[in-house]
Amino acid sequence: MRQRMRWWKVLGLAGLAGVAATGVVVARAERRRRAYTPEEIRARLRDRHAEASTPGPDSPA
Repeated sequence: MRQRMRWWKVLGLAGLAGVAATGVVVARAERRRRAYTPEEIRARLRDRHAEASTPGPDSPA
């Protein structure tokens, strides 16, 4: 019986560590996203739009 309880504890701690690690990754990505100024975001969006709207060699003419 003690062995079974130990496995549940290990599984619970591993799940908790996974949730904490996911939170760290999400927080880091959010900080990186918020580091851009609005002008930088607009410029990046314009560049991406221009790149997406130019026909490539594989697109039908």
